[in-house]
Amino acid sequence: MLYLVPTPLGNLKDITLRAIEVLQSVDVILCEDTRTSSKLLTHYNIHKPLSPYHQHNEHKVLQHLVDQLAAGKTMALITDAGTPGISDPAFLLVRECARQNIKVECLPGATAFVPALVNSALPTTRFAFEGFLPPKKGRHTLLTKLATEERTIVFYESPLRLVKTLQEISTYFGEDRQCSVSREITKMFEETTRGTLKEVSEYYTAKPPKGEIVVVISPP
Repeated sequence: MLYLVPTPLGNLKDITLRAIEVLQSVDVILCEDTRTSSKLLTHYNIHKPLSPYHQHNEHKVLQHLVDQLAAGKTMALITDAGTPGISDPAFLLVRECARQNIKVECLPGATAFVPALVNSALPTTRFAFEGFLPPKKGRHTLLTKLATEERTIVFYESPLRLVKTLQEISTYFGEDRQCSVSREITKMFEETTRGTLKEVSEYYTAKPPKGEIVVVISPP
């Protein structure tokens, strides 16, 4: 069977006891970057074979992995941080396992957008998660549509593009729309900045951001 195992966003203590047990029990651990994953596994004294599985090779290795699973191997899929399948590879493998009746189990655990949303002080009852916004093709169409979205909007962004994106969204949503930006969640320099799109954009213009970023925007 295949286990999808969430891994810590930054603080290595943010992993469940069950996740550790699963990683200790499987035959193979699939991971994005063996160097990154090795740090976590070494910390918890887990010694299992690692096999690369990322966006650049997932199509190439898909059938081989499915064949191994069908033959009886048990695998765990992890990413560099967070839950597999949330803006990270997993969909193709899960879909193929489902097609071939191979059991898949997803463990609960770390996902960056959840603490960012809850900590945003914006409505959490209904929300739309957009992952990473398209860089070019389809961006205008999507932002035009999201401008009237009645749910809270959540998406990921690169620190290098954050200010430009906030300024661009202001032209679609209006600069007075409320937003929250969380970065470096669970890490030493964790920070959440709240205000209007204009205010948050000005803050990060004066103080260029670093690290992983989650943006939360209020409904109209």
